Amino acid sequence: MHCPFCSQEDTRVTDSRVWDNGDSIRRRRECPSCKRRFWTFERRDTSLLWVLKKNGSRQAFDRGKIRAGLDQACRKRPVSSETKDAIVDELERDLRALATDGIISSVTIGELIMERLIDIDEVAYVRFASVYKAFNDVNSFSDFLAEMSKRCKNEEK
Repeated sequence: MHCPFCSQEDTRVTDSRVWDNGDSIRRRRECPSCKRRFWTFERRDTSLLWVLKKNGSRQAFDRGKIRAGLDQACRKRPVSSETKDAIVDELERDLRALATDGIISSVTIGELIMERLIDIDEVAYVRFASVYKAFNDVNSFSDFLAEMSKRCKNEEK
């Protein structure tokens, strides 16, 4: 593993811990050259999951894209990093279970993220939905907000 600070090729593992409910290992490393320390994560290699995009193309599933979308939606909101990590982990497990042939649609991914966000933070939910649903005009966005407001009032009863 290369040192991210000085690019030294040989770094030494000083500590290893099971992480993410046993799905990965977190390793503490030290560079013998610059003496700086850093963490690396090893995740087990599972069968590749493909995302079927709206335009018909396929892409390899990328946890980082999900996390980036959550980070944007939850920006300046009281949603912890641990909560976002848990959403990504749970979502990936669910997607692997749903994708019997290794392919899952981007629409399904978006809907599953929205299902989780509405229970965590309504503002983050609206932010994510505004990008995911790509509203064409103010009226369609307003209709969406009215529907959401109606749903929230029904849940309060």
